[in-house]
Amino acid sequence: MKIIVDDLSGPEIAGFLDAHVREMRSLTPPESVHALDLDGLRKPEITFWSVLDGDVLVGCGAIKRLDALHAEVKSMRTAPTRKQRGIGSLLLKHMISESERMGFTRLSLETGATEFFLPARRLYEKHGFDYCEPFADYRLDPNSVYMTRVL
Repeated sequence: MKIIVDDLSGPEIAGFLDAHVREMRSLTPPESVHALDLDGLRKPEITFWSVLDGDVLVGCGAIKRLDALHAEVKSMRTAPTRKQRGIGSLLLKHMISESERMGFTRLSLETGATEFFLPARRLYEKHGFDYCEPFADYRLDPNSVYMTRVL
């Protein structure tokens, strides 16, 4: 498997992200959905990676610069047929390493609070993320959980 910086121009990643946003909207009330669509991810403060197994897109994730020292994990997704195979861990380790290389000292995230998101929360816990209060522009929300990690 390889992890590449993706410019978000290909039809495969567009479809992959569309499926992600549709899934998040089907699981979470509209006011609590924080998933970014393709245009939302095409910002200078965001670095986006795709995970490829050969030529097959199997995962993606991004970091969004919040300030000079703090970044946010965004758009983590593994292909539904490839879950529980280490892709999320591989990508998260890469994103943590790249965040450190970029000079960030803290990495935070928002994820869902329901049972569906339990595997994601366990993944983040496994990689050193602790629960925290809302950060950046987030507010307390019963549908959201906030986590952070010092780098």
